[in-house]
Amino acid sequence: MYDRRVVRGSTYAQQTFPLTAQPDPLEYQQHQEAQRRALAKKRARDHLRVRTPEPVEGRKHVDVQTEIYLEEITDQIEETDVSCQTDAFLNKPPTPLFIPAKSGADVATQIEEGELFDFDIEVKPMLEVLVGKTIEQALLEVMEEEELANMRAQQYIFEELRYAELAEVQRLEEKERRHREEKERRKQQQKEILLKEKETAEKIAARAFAQQYLTDLIPSVFSNLRDNGYFYDPIERDIETGFIPWLMIEVEKNLEKTLLGRTMLDLMIREVVGTRLNAFRQ
Repeated sequence: MYDRRVVRGSTYAQQTFPLTAQPDPLEYQQHQEAQRRALAKKRARDHLRVRTPEPVEGRKHVDVQTEIYLEEITDQIEETDVSCQTDAFLNKPPTPLFIPAKSGADVATQIEEGELFDFDIEVKPMLEVLVGKTIEQALLEVMEEEELANMRAQQYIFEELRYAELAEVQRLEEKERRHREEKERRKQQQKEILLKEKETAEKIAARAFAQQYLTDLIPSVFSNLRDNGYFYDPIERDIETGFIPWLMIEVEKNLEKTLLGRTMLDLMIREVVGTRLNAFRQ
């Protein structure tokens, strides 16, 4: 039996696949037939299954578990306790030292006398150079540190003098500012005093002129206002504006009622006379 999912032969060998895979006609036909049978079975099940009627308007169906899913176990299961004891674990033996297998070919060389250098003799020049260079570098670093310390000290002294000068300049500027503000304030006060004196003099002159001008003007003004009706008796004005209009309205209402009564009486008399006249003619 052949299955294309099972690899035949060595799995380490290079697998070669054709560029265009051609499906097996028999396998393709069997696959189509199985799909048709499954579709027919599904349609038959859907046709035979009793369907739930559609929900009424405003409601919807919800899946509910109606089968019995709880089962009471009444059988008594026999239980027996059994125990056992295993042997203690043995200690792991020490791991042997790994010695790799020998590989390659053995070779040999010949060293003649004088070919190897004497370390104590050959290293002395290098040590002298290293020590000399180290001492020189150390001296340079010490001199640089002393120079930096002197520069920091001079900078500190310069900053102290600079801060003192700045403080003195600020003090002088603040003093000058206070003097200038005091001068401006005094000038403003003097201007306000002069302005008040001028306003006072103008008010006094205006008051004197007004008194002199109004001495003869006030009696004539009051007489004109009184003649024009600006000064009036409150009771008289109340009677003229309130009582007399109300009285006139009430009189008009009474006259209208009297006139209406007379008109109605004339109509009634005319109707009675007409009725008697018609009765007399008949």
